[in-house]
Amino acid sequence: MKGKLPAGFVDKMKDLLGEEEYALLAASYEEPRAYGLRANTLKIGRDDLAVRLPFALAPVPWAAAGFYYEEGERPGKHPYYHAGLYYIQEPSAMVPAELLDVRPGDRVLDLCAAPGGKSTQIAAKLQGEGVLVVNDNHAERVKALVKNLELFGVRNAVVLNEKPERMMQAFAGYFDRIVVDAPCSGEGMFRKEEEMMAQWARHSVTVCAGMQRELLEQAAAMLAPGGTLVYSTCTFSPEENEAQIAAFLDRHDDFDVVPAGGAWFAPGRPDWLRAPWADGGAFSARAAAAVAGTARLWPHRLRGEGHYAAVLRRRGGGTAAPPAADAAPAGRGAAERARSGRGAALRIERPRAGGPGGPGAGLEPLAAFERELLRDGSSRGFAAAGRLVCYGDHVYVSPAGLPELHGLKVVRPGWYIGTLRRGRFEPSHALAMGLRMEEAARVLPLASADGRALRYLKGETLEVAEHEIVRDREDLAVKGYCLVCLDGFPVGWGKWQDGLFKNEYPAGWRWT
Repeated sequence: MKGKLPAGFVDKMKDLLGEEEYALLAASYEEPRAYGLRANTLKIGRDDLAVRLPFALAPVPWAAAGFYYEEGERPGKHPYYHAGLYYIQEPSAMVPAELLDVRPGDRVLDLCAAPGGKSTQIAAKLQGEGVLVVNDNHAERVKALVKNLELFGVRNAVVLNEKPERMMQAFAGYFDRIVVDAPCSGEGMFRKEEEMMAQWARHSVTVCAGMQRELLEQAAAMLAPGGTLVYSTCTFSPEENEAQIAAFLDRHDDFDVVPAGGAWFAPGRPDWLRAPWADGGAFSARAAAAVAGTARLWPHRLRGEGHYAAVLRRRGGGTAAPPAADAAPAGRGAAERARSGRGAALRIERPRAGGPGGPGAGLEPLAAFERELLRDGSSRGFAAAGRLVCYGDHVYVSPAGLPELHGLKVVRPGWYIGTLRRGRFEPSHALAMGLRMEEAARVLPLASADGRALRYLKGETLEVAEHEIVRDREDLAVKGYCLVCLDGFPVGWGKWQDGLFKNEYPAGWRWT
């Protein structure tokens, strides 16, 4: 590592760890960092991905879909990355979403979500059922968050760009699971991002601790009785970790720490709840003892970077707040009916002053697209998520059971499926990425070994024979929107005409 550890950090860690263990931590900064990726099990099985990728992988022990890959490999340059088959993620960063214990059908909030690592991990665990609300209060960071969710093919996510305090009323007691990966001083990322060392002195631990306290309070207000909240940081600082959790427990006697477990993690340190890191100088015996059940990830003890995580459970009946009165309940049966093509008809949110607007041209172009492009003429691809919502010309499928979102900065109210303009429906790239090949009635299947696959990802026009366009019925014309699939996985849209295939791959996504 070229950078030099800040002197203040060195003194603090020597004081906390002692000379012997600090020497092990310091030596870890001279070792290669760990590289990881995580299979998108919305699209592909973990073992199937491992067989398909051309470089060596080793399992990450604490992440069901996680792998290590070796330095020098370039998974971001493989065509499967553009098909959304995996997410490149530092292995320790996979821990918080694993500890959240998400189940299909849950209502989940990722409060500090950008760029989307935890959000995509949670979405894969939901398997298209339930509701995922993701939020980040930085507008520029939200752009990356949206792109990653669309790349992953997530259908049941709502994206907000809000201050958490503005969300509390709409989502009071709503969520079954919440993850707060809090902004922090970043001490655990020194090996991965050496610029963090230069910024460390400016990342005041005191300021970070104040923000973390507020985020925990805001998250607690949105968690249902019986729900689970995972708090995590990428710092070693006790005042941002154990002291933060102990103080929270003393403010909330209806919360308990659930032991994180795992042979790979070191326990939290109650003995570090001392001045100058104590909140007011003292914690209750209950709170101090409980933080031993939290988890520390040390880079000299495992193959990954530095993290901290605490699993908090709210006592109670385990039932989230009821859905909004006008929202259909989301459940396993509804999802199964939708996947089989027997889902209920989609419903429109009618125009309201200051709220969503309806498309002036009506919905017939969308219905015509469904009849033409989705297999068997069903609404299979759209009905699973609940209800149709239109903002101007833009059409979304919003998850059922959402509360009223008026007054909040909504970036994506659901799965963005396209636009209605001049009497036509134009499908979005997000729709292509969220479909499965078997759901589309008109497909151009390309093999990753076919040079045209890379040319498509670069945005070029292709030469395609008519017989290469696969259609599921004889009366379906070869012309029109066609789902392009790479080794069976969608990557975008195109249109065939007279032997040429017009490329609809968006400019901002193209292979460079």
